[in-house]
Amino acid sequence: MCHSEPELDHLASHLRTHTGEKQLPCNMCDKSFTKRSNLLSHLRTHTGEQPYHCELCDRSFKHGSNLLRHLRTHTGEKPYLCELCDRSFTQKACLDDHLRTHTRERPFSCGSCDKSFIHHSDLTCHMRIHTGEKPYSCKHVCGKHFTKPYYLTAHLRTHTGEKPHPCDMCDKSFSTRSNLIRHLRTHTGEKPFPCDMCDRSFSTRSILTCHQRTHTDERPFHCELCDKLFRRNSHLADHLKTHTGEKPHPCKLCGKSFIQKVNLADHLRTHRAEKLFSCEFCNKSFVQHRALICHMRIHTGEKPYSCEACGKSFRHCNTMARHMRTHTGEKPYTCEVCDKSFIQPSDLARHLRSHTGEKSFSCLTCGKGFTRQSSLAVHMRTHTGEKPYSCKMCGKSFRYSSHLSRHENSHR
Repeated sequence: MCHSEPELDHLASHLRTHTGEKQLPCNMCDKSFTKRSNLLSHLRTHTGEQPYHCELCDRSFKHGSNLLRHLRTHTGEKPYLCELCDRSFTQKACLDDHLRTHTRERPFSCGSCDKSFIHHSDLTCHMRIHTGEKPYSCKHVCGKHFTKPYYLTAHLRTHTGEKPHPCDMCDKSFSTRSNLIRHLRTHTGEKPFPCDMCDRSFSTRSILTCHQRTHTDERPFHCELCDKLFRRNSHLADHLKTHTGEKPHPCKLCGKSFIQKVNLADHLRTHRAEKLFSCEFCNKSFVQHRALICHMRIHTGEKPYSCEACGKSFRHCNTMARHMRTHTGEKPYTCEVCDKSFIQPSDLARHLRSHTGEKSFSCLTCGKGFTRQSSLAVHMRTHTGEKPYSCKMCGKSFRYSSHLSRHENSHR
């Protein structure tokens, strides 16, 4: 049986797939190919030729297969169907990647750490963490560099102000689709990221990751100035401001500045006399939610902070921290005038008044000044006649506890 010349060409090309022979070299680089069509496609990477044009828009492509895939963005055709969840894709490669989300297969492993990835492109981006490479630079204004083109695109919108992703449920718009998706969960209440250590779920993977550190006590963010460790990078950033003294959030009403935006929001309520958080046991209300939580412990008797040295329990973590210094002898607050040290910053503030002579607490009745609020409270009894210390044996009352102690000695 005789074969035509084209058939013999195809047979010869096919046989090279078995032998590995590549007879067709590129004259512009050192690559070789088994098929003439592959060589022609490759040459376009050198010449920049894009002979395949989309008739629906002005885009052009080097390869006919790329044009076919692109046309599906106009037609909406998604011929590759996942049999496990009914999702469809425009490309087989996208379907293959998607299937790995069901099988949990991660075939692309990092040679520098133990992480693995579903997509090769994700591995390529991850490797830049180790190499420090940031190949995508902002040429618009600031010259910042980024590891992914997506990050650069999102960054450019900070210069242009463009927010092409509007929310259908409110009037907000977002610079990236991922930010829109996260925002939509505030409307739907969706929390698709469950914690496998407890029954809580979260709206974003990053919040889940931070939450899981409360179980593992992992603190990967390290302060180089004082060795403190933090679960979140944002907590480290806020902490660093305690070293630099930076307070970038000023109040426009009184000029007071704050390290965190949330602290400024709390402070603004003191101007509006707004107390959103009410106690269900009494009629007290609070500006801050955490202040309500601390207050509730007065009613419940809860003391969740225990001293490991003596077993004493406390309602507040800062009270326990101060108590711990009675065991360690630590006095971290030092007077710059005389080098005397104190356990609490309030003790240092009172001590400093002994150098400056400042009397911050004044009596509204007679104008007398005091260095301590407790001293003012005692003084006010001379005006009010209040005698809060009573003798249990005879009922006589006294302004000062020291006077009561002297009196009680007279009964012995």
